[in-house]
Amino acid sequence: MAKTKQEARRKRKLSIRAKVHGTSERPRLTVFRSAKHIYAQVVDDAQRKTLLAASTLDEAIKPALAGKKKKDRAVEVGTAIAQKCKQIGIEKVVFDRNGYIYHGRVSALADAARKAGLKF
Repeated sequence: MAKTKQEARRKRKLSIRAKVHGTSERPRLTVFRSAKHIYAQVVDDAQRKTLLAASTLDEAIKPALAGKKKKDRAVEVGTAIAQKCKQIGIEKVVFDRNGYIYHGRVSALADAARKAGLKF
């Protein structure tokens, strides 16, 4: 049994990663959240490359985030990652919640990406 929250998340993460793999046709959209920021990246596991990324620290997104709550910032990042995917021709992805509970910011990012046209 996990002793801390971090160990429990790590165990969930490993369990998820054993099942979820990104390919060239359908890369993996992975999410990382810290106390202040949220990051999303699209990874092709077959080539072991990060294809693109978006976060609350991106200069293009930063002006739109001023004065917003963390959940609203996650929505902006989800929309941005979906738009970047569309630009390089990615329509379908596999969602990797990275051990986080599908709730709050993680859910908001995923829903925004879906709303922007990404399929998963």
